[in-house]
Amino acid sequence: MAEGETYDFIIVGAGSAGCVLADRLSASGKHRVLLLEAGGEDRHIWIHIPIGYGKLFTDARVNWLYQSAPEPELNNRQIMQPRGKVLGGSSSINGLLYIRGQRQDFEHWRQLGNVGWSYEDVLPYFKKSEAQCRGSDAFHGADGPLTVSNQVEPHEICEAFIRAAEQAGFPRNDDFNGASQEGAGYFQTTMRNGRRLSTARAYLRPARSRANLTVETGALTERVLVEGGVAVGVQYRRHGRRATARARGEVVLAAGAFGSPQILQLSGLGPAALLRQHGITVVRDIPGVGSDLQDHLQARMLYRVTRPITLNDVVNRFDRRMRAGLRYVLFRKGPLAVSAGYAGGFFRTDPRLESPDVQCHLLLFSADKPGGSLHPWPGMTASICQLRPESRGTLRIKSADPAEAPEIRLNYLSTEGDKHTMVQGLQLLRRIMGAPALKPFIAEELDPGPGVASDADLLAFIRARGTTIFHPTSTCRMGVDEAAVVDPELRVKGVARLRVADASVMPTVVSGNTNACVIMIGEKASDLILRQAEASPARATAA
Repeated sequence: MAEGETYDFIIVGAGSAGCVLADRLSASGKHRVLLLEAGGEDRHIWIHIPIGYGKLFTDARVNWLYQSAPEPELNNRQIMQPRGKVLGGSSSINGLLYIRGQRQDFEHWRQLGNVGWSYEDVLPYFKKSEAQCRGSDAFHGADGPLTVSNQVEPHEICEAFIRAAEQAGFPRNDDFNGASQEGAGYFQTTMRNGRRLSTARAYLRPARSRANLTVETGALTERVLVEGGVAVGVQYRRHGRRATARARGEVVLAAGAFGSPQILQLSGLGPAALLRQHGITVVRDIPGVGSDLQDHLQARMLYRVTRPITLNDVVNRFDRRMRAGLRYVLFRKGPLAVSAGYAGGFFRTDPRLESPDVQCHLLLFSADKPGGSLHPWPGMTASICQLRPESRGTLRIKSADPAEAPEIRLNYLSTEGDKHTMVQGLQLLRRIMGAPALKPFIAEELDPGPGVASDADLLAFIRARGTTIFHPTSTCRMGVDEAAVVDPELRVKGVARLRVADASVMPTVVSGNTNACVIMIGEKASDLILRQAEASPARATAA
């Protein structure tokens, strides 16, 4: 093992939170920072063209290509679980939507005992990160690194969808991240001038010129080094060689909802019986590592459109592809500048609920599966996902080999409440899609089709076709209870100088797309770490 250098902070994972941490922790110039990323540089052309996310679902150059174990309630199907393996992590391959979640999500986190994580506590960090194209106000910031943009131009189907939602009894909402989330409208995106703005571009790129920041790509972290209950560094493999890096300050895991618990388990920090099963020395028995896995399940309805005004029609004709490409190059507009979900909405399946419990994404294309070939006819997709699932899953290593993918079990639809909400969400979505405003655009419902009408039939459809909407969280859950992995300051319980800062720490998955929240976590974690460094630069105490 080659002995490496010593840093003040070591960050594992250059994803949505890791790039934020690298920027903020190195900004003063006082601290030496090492950022380790298992993937490579973000040079792939389709990373930067917004619609290119569809080409990255199965690209091993930038994607871990995880698969779940067979899901019992989804007809024992394995469900794809794409995660970014590149600078920027999943912010480099996601659908670019900027959704924070509901005020109630963070108030619930605080009610669970997580002091410092109420809505009023986290709002300043959302605002700090944001360069809102509409300017600053009570809910938004305009001076942050992350540009948050409107869709580049309206679309007649999207306008019809919003009117249809109004006809179905829901309000129009022009800001899902403002005073209220409920209603239908256009999604905002993490784009700048028609190009994807990942955290690698927004945060890391400006920071890489700093002499005190070292970025290592192609570096697979094998374990955290713990001595006497203190995290002192990491062991990793790069270009076939094993190396170590030492930390005089802290080690911060930002490897995501799958990567961070896997690294902890490989480091001897996790369920003792699991670790012994794979010949790993138990450093600390932490049963919660890899538990409480949550995700948003989605069901997708496919429609044939009456006119050739969808992305299907662009992709399937050479002349239209050329025109679309030229328009993008010249103006950064058109079909290539569209996010995953052009318009959509947040709705209550029961008016007695305090806040929306389902989310809809409207996509102006159709395919049999995410990332699949587009249909040869005009088509669109409308999906529904449950925002607050009750089902809980697990992540468990399958061996002591860091290169072997872990076992991922989501346990979708494992509660009656989840089944009921998903079915009611589809019924609600059908009501919107059947409203008068959309009738001129819809030729027919292709999937599941009008013959699938009863609750039982819709549940069978969800079991057969339901899939992830790519929001795994909570595998290193924050909390004050015995099953929690990190405390409200994101410190791993029982191990000094070790934190986790990514989607895995969410006590419960937020009500919406997760990327904006992970960026907020990176911002808040940076402050927590720097505050600790200033208060006790040479002292470590176990959380």
